[in-house]
Amino acid sequence: MNTYKIAIDVMGSDNGPELLVKGALAALSEHEDLEVLLFGDADTIDRAIGEYDRSRIEVVSTTEVIDNYDNPMEAIYKKTDSSLVRALMTLRERDDVVGVINASSTGALLAGSLRYVPAKQLRRPALASILPAENGGFTCLVDTGANIDCSAQHLVDFAHMGSDFMKQYYGIENPKIGLLSNGTEPTKGNKLVKETHALLKKESDLNFIGNIEGNRALSGDCDVLVAEGFAGNQVFKNSEGIARRLITDIVKYAKKTGSSEIMQLVGYLMKIYDFNSLGGAIVLGVDKPVIKVRGSANADTIKNTTSMLMNMIKHNDLFNGKDVR
Repeated sequence: MNTYKIAIDVMGSDNGPELLVKGALAALSEHEDLEVLLFGDADTIDRAIGEYDRSRIEVVSTTEVIDNYDNPMEAIYKKTDSSLVRALMTLRERDDVVGVINASSTGALLAGSLRYVPAKQLRRPALASILPAENGGFTCLVDTGANIDCSAQHLVDFAHMGSDFMKQYYGIENPKIGLLSNGTEPTKGNKLVKETHALLKKESDLNFIGNIEGNRALSGDCDVLVAEGFAGNQVFKNSEGIARRLITDIVKYAKKTGSSEIMQLVGYLMKIYDFNSLGGAIVLGVDKPVIKVRGSANADTIKNTTSMLMNMIKHNDLFNGKDVR
């Protein structure tokens, strides 16, 4: 049986390393062909592992942590014994390690990914989040916060990377590309959106369908929704916030009325809109899979993200050196 080794940086999250280790252990219980490398403070990791069988666990002791208060570029070069840098270096140097999961600084993760595991066709890395669509499928939203200041060419690159990902991961032969804007007409949008629209129309190998308004972001009208990082991050967080608010209101109503049927509806909605169940954001533009989970990640986040990463490796060519175009 083939085994898959995944490096997990357990330091730098909002909830502490113990929950991330717990998630890794849950993933091990779910996947017999999984091995994990846990990077961070060895004593803390050992306590969190406890009596769990360690035959498929490798603890990599590190002495430094990169967090959101660090300057990303400086931290990558100066904190060379941090859990993040060591995990990325291991991903580069060991062929048997197939991917990295991280919950700390997004900027440092992107800078480190570009330094240690850049794609052969060098592009600015972007974060892609996979969100549930109204039509029952999924929408790849790219970028969701990695690149706040972008050029039109950057957004075209995001469209290519998102299209490649949806082809490989979801088997969509010709993914539909949409551009986030404040109107569907080609004349709508700011300068960046208008310039990007013109460039995307010229890309013959992209199935560009035009502008998509925010209220149609998760409609399923497009398979890939392209945006600069600020706007994309707002779409992601607003979608999560609205879903949480609606579910909370339904729960309040169910408690008020004592309706068990409504609580069944809540369970159904939670399966769809619990963003922790969807895994993390994929770093596109690197040679091996790197996934960023939010700082508030819990054990379920790590377990589900590990499953997501394993599925990417087992069934797709995007991260194994093959030309997918």
